[in-house]
Amino acid sequence: MTKPTGPSRRTFLKTTAAATLAAPTIVSPSIFAKGDTPAPSDRVVVGSIGVGDLGRRHHLNNKLLVNPRIQVAAVCDVDRNHRDLAANDVLTKSGKMPGVYKDFRDLCDRKDIDAVFVVTPDHWHALVSIYAMETGKDVYCEKPLTLNIEEGKKMVEVARRYGAVFQTGSQQRSEGPFRQAVELIRNGKIGKVQRVDTYIGNIDAGKWQAPITPPPELDWNFWLGPAPYADYFPNRCHYQFRWFSDYSGGKMTDWGAHHNDITQWALEKDQSGPVKVRCEQAQFAPDGPHDVALEFDIAYTYADGVELHCHSQGKNGIKFTGTDGWVFVSRSQKEFDAHDKALLTWQAGDNDVNLPRTETKHPHHDNFLDCIASRQRPICDVEIGHRSATVCHLGNIAIRLGRELQWDPAKEEFVGDDQANQLVGKPMRAPWHL
Repeated sequence: MTKPTGPSRRTFLKTTAAATLAAPTIVSPSIFAKGDTPAPSDRVVVGSIGVGDLGRRHHLNNKLLVNPRIQVAAVCDVDRNHRDLAANDVLTKSGKMPGVYKDFRDLCDRKDIDAVFVVTPDHWHALVSIYAMETGKDVYCEKPLTLNIEEGKKMVEVARRYGAVFQTGSQQRSEGPFRQAVELIRNGKIGKVQRVDTYIGNIDAGKWQAPITPPPELDWNFWLGPAPYADYFPNRCHYQFRWFSDYSGGKMTDWGAHHNDITQWALEKDQSGPVKVRCEQAQFAPDGPHDVALEFDIAYTYADGVELHCHSQGKNGIKFTGTDGWVFVSRSQKEFDAHDKALLTWQAGDNDVNLPRTETKHPHHDNFLDCIASRQRPICDVEIGHRSATVCHLGNIAIRLGRELQWDPAKEEFVGDDQANQLVGKPMRAPWHL
């Protein structure tokens, strides 16, 4: 993919702003306009790339079209049904017909679009996000950020080169219970952390299906893109793509990108990661096409001795255990728990560690919008998303090789292990390449 010639004024401003990007700083929405509704010229014009279930339901309808700071100008999907439904949603709710595209490059080439939301299957995240940044766009990309470690390194490189604001869709960083739990840990309320357990769920991979002709509304070859060619059957794509290593990493990356991300945040490892990883057990489907582990237990060790254990079994959530107690947090406020119940209502004071927060109905998306205006790095910047995805990829590599691996988080490579280092990246089907 190549960058268009002749940078726009917006691209120039992004590039020159790159040196000023720093830790997340929340900017009030009032910078956009006075009153409840921003002036049209102050709205962020966005394109939505990937408008299937998550892209249409969660992002387009529940986050983008209801936000007065956003104008949705275009939608894109390789499935005609998806893009037609999404376009009708935009027309119905905004009164304006958006541009409708099958090829993400046509959407990104539009000069009037400021930012894109990338909600494609995982194996497309890097290619779409990189092209968008090369065309001067800011990017919100769903988790897991990447299909492999090399993709993440390239995305960070491109984001820094063009000064792009890049938010990873690990929205738990913007949600109250998780921030509160991490503030408890950062302020020493359970002593020194010794162990973290993340419970991320196992897989309902669906039934085996024989190959059939792809439906006429779906461009199957384009959907596969950089992945090896495979015959179509319904359980290979859309939601079920998660259980094929050519497109995703199973539950390890699907939910691991959420809970292992919060672990990295709590342990202050956003620019680092573990130094050891081993697979304690893994189970695969006895038959059928799914080739990711259905159940697993992965053990990680950080340089300071903290252990992270990632499980497919157990109540979904995260348990932090320290020298003086424990905290459990999940998406349910009712399940927020600790050894000392007084901690559940504790709030950080002025002299305590206070983490960034955006007090709005849609904080993760609004944090992205705020940072587009301020040119600061969002709460889950591209490098954070890459590092958290790396933890998950390390787990999958350990499952595949079946032995303990030594990882150098500074060099982002395995120590003295050529076989493992061959798995940090993956060839792409021509003509696609990073």
